Amino acid sequence: MGWGRGALSVGFFMFDGAELATFSAMKDRASEIAEQIVASGIAPACAVAAGIRRGDRWSVVAGGSQSFFDLASLTKPMTAVAVAESGLDARRPLGDFVPELAGTATGPVPIELLLAHRAGLRATYPIYAPLVAGGEVDRARALWTLANARRPEAIGPCPLEGFAPLYSDEGYVLAGEALARFTGARDAGEAVEQLVVAPLGLSGQLGTARALEAHGIALAACAAPTEDVGWRGGVVRGRVHDEVAWALTGSGGSGHAGMFGTAAAVLRFACDVRDRMRAGPELSWLVRERAGGTLRAGFDGKSPEGSSAGTRMGPRAFGHLGFTGTSLWIDPDAEIAVVLLTNRVHPTRDHRAIRSARPAAHDALFDLALSLSDQSRS
Repeated sequence: MGWGRGALSVGFFMFDGAELATFSAMKDRASEIAEQIVASGIAPACAVAAGIRRGDRWSVVAGGSQSFFDLASLTKPMTAVAVAESGLDARRPLGDFVPELAGTATGPVPIELLLAHRAGLRATYPIYAPLVAGGEVDRARALWTLANARRPEAIGPCPLEGFAPLYSDEGYVLAGEALARFTGARDAGEAVEQLVVAPLGLSGQLGTARALEAHGIALAACAAPTEDVGWRGGVVRGRVHDEVAWALTGSGGSGHAGMFGTAAAVLRFACDVRDRMRAGPELSWLVRERAGGTLRAGFDGKSPEGSSAGTRMGPRAFGHLGFTGTSLWIDPDAEIAVVLLTNRVHPTRDHRAIRSARPAAHDALFDLALSLSDQSRS
């Protein structure tokens, strides 16, 4: 259904089976949205993309920087989709896939609850600390530590629907490790590339630093820089910003971070997710509403008040944010997908103006998508 999983040309772009938005005003508006983010001092670089589905086709447009961006936690929905694609039974516990963690506090917890942030784990844990001191990280011990890093209130056996939700990078590190073991991949990033990126024809446009460089992409020159980190030798560019991912998988990818891409490529992923949810139930469990909050399994839902998704997205919208200043949102009722990529952490993560800017940017991209539909009908 839809444009399928074929080739993609980047820039002011077109998917197979999608309408190329040739309306210069639409392209100019996309560029204006990105330029306003930069001009307002919210981030040094910005790229945007928006699309709307009408019938079996998408009308799409992109604007702003042509850089590759560190997608940060936009990796999480890609990991979750890869789990669904892999055939891994997410109802089975972590210990079934990573046997050395079977005896840990999280060993009996189903993969689905790790993806849904309901495994009782902490938000994050500084297993990268030895690197800061000039040492090395023992990967096996780090995974064991993460699997035992339960929140104090999450005691005893995991309930059927999990503990109270708390957004957790740790859960995705562990789910990503299970995915890699199940698929025989080097790490979660490689599994995502095999199961999600390659079928969409996005190799060379979306992937880990390791994979993109293997496709001839010089990320050190064409990736938007992120943070200036002394213990990593200065400004991080073309290498994952997330310290835990850097410690565990280097230029590869962990379940929670490690993917780089362009706005057009991320939009392609978002549109494919929507198409496949329309076509059948395979991915429906990823966006099922769950008790205790808006967090789902791979995505977040729209909060009733003050959502970063903005005011234009409907109540059933789902999406995700990334720490480096990235986001994607999908409205299944309006059939609209939007992508905002920035490097707001350059030169420091203390620059947080993106928080107030996101809703307005998402609203502008939503309206841009509606304009694409109006133009295609005229």
